[in-house]
Amino acid sequence: MDVVVIETPQLGDRSYLVHDGSVALVIDPQRDTDRIEAAAREADVRITHVAETHLHNDYVTGGLLLAEAHGAAYLVNADDHVEFNRVPVSDGQVLHVGRLTVNVVATPGHTHTHLSYVVREDAHDGGTEAVFSGGSLLYGSVGRTDLVSPDDTAKLAHDQYSSVRRLVSSASPDAALYPTHGFGSFCSVGPSSKVNASTIGQQAAANHALTDPNEDHFVAELLENITAYPAYYAHMSPLNAAGPGVANLQVPDSVDAAELSRRLGAGEWVVDLRHRVAFADSHLQGSVSFEYGRGDNFTSYLGWVIPWNQPLTLLGPLDEVEKAIRDLARIGIDGPDAAVGPDATVLNLGALAPDHPRASYEHGDWAALFKDREPEDVVLDVRRPEEYKASHVKGALNVPVYELLGRITELPDARIWVHCATGYRASVAASLLDRAGREVVLINAKFRDAAGVGIETVS
Repeated sequence: MDVVVIETPQLGDRSYLVHDGSVALVIDPQRDTDRIEAAAREADVRITHVAETHLHNDYVTGGLLLAEAHGAAYLVNADDHVEFNRVPVSDGQVLHVGRLTVNVVATPGHTHTHLSYVVREDAHDGGTEAVFSGGSLLYGSVGRTDLVSPDDTAKLAHDQYSSVRRLVSSASPDAALYPTHGFGSFCSVGPSSKVNASTIGQQAAANHALTDPNEDHFVAELLENITAYPAYYAHMSPLNAAGPGVANLQVPDSVDAAELSRRLGAGEWVVDLRHRVAFADSHLQGSVSFEYGRGDNFTSYLGWVIPWNQPLTLLGPLDEVEKAIRDLARIGIDGPDAAVGPDATVLNLGALAPDHPRASYEHGDWAALFKDREPEDVVLDVRRPEEYKASHVKGALNVPVYELLGRITELPDARIWVHCATGYRASVAASLLDRAGREVVLINAKFRDAAGVGIETVS
């Protein structure tokens, strides 16, 4: 048995191609299935089965499209209400994929109908074994249990505690563990590990969901650690249950200067992908900053901050626009328009909209705040509440970046110094404030460096 890992770091997820050298099972494929197809071609295997561990809340699946393209069996829990043909599977069912035996294990917790798959290679010595746990057992923790409804959260947390124990008992300690979530995904909760690989035995010895002997204590701890999740999640499960269509990953023709200026003037969402400092120095008035290529924040935060199903135009070099279109398709944001200008490698604002007014705002580090802040100025912390609670600048206001759009009018009429943990969320927030006509200064620095220049922090 060979397992090919297809990473999607932009969402903190993994998909898997599992094969015996001839035929393959795909587990939890992302919507841009060309990456899986390429992996199958490289391995010279035929995809005969595609399986979902659950109806995903953090991305649009490519499972149905992949199964239809290859005439493969599409394995989905029999208890899931879906609008397409699938091969219904249930707890205890055993399937065969070439020389691989696939055991279906019900593992409710992340969702009510969550499944895991224990895959064994048929061999005279028992063969190797792998566990594909989706959003059940993760590296160091488990999948969050609050995505179904507030009324179900505690019950699902109890289910999660029982499910991971049942899953561990269904496989050998040496079995490799392959979760879908847990690599930065907001679908995980608790003290997830930074490791890239693990086994069932290693998790049994170290994962708090398996080492805590008190179920009520585990549940209370899990519920206490649940934090906010991206707003776009609300749309993912319904899209997946309906059967997603094919994503259009092509970059459209660039909009002309007059149309771009009209969109900006009308208040449409025009997203500038350039570096946050370049945006602060000069940008088209009315545009917002979602820097591309700095870490893996772009997809989640754009889908969290910008209202769903609104017209969207991407400004940036051709290669970044192309990648951004792919990333957004994974969360169901289809067909954004683009403005790349005549030079596809560099964004030239003058060529894109020569007659549209420019805007800019100040930026600096913590030393600038320490030196230049006036008594009436406001420090705005746009991190999550739990980050603010752990430590924050004395006197700072806390409005998470994902709430800022609806709360700008609550902020004092003063110059606003905005920061986060690294500068990324702060750059988004600064652009929203600038778009709203507020005087803003971007603190483009890491929060951990604040105390080093004399900024007083409290917890």
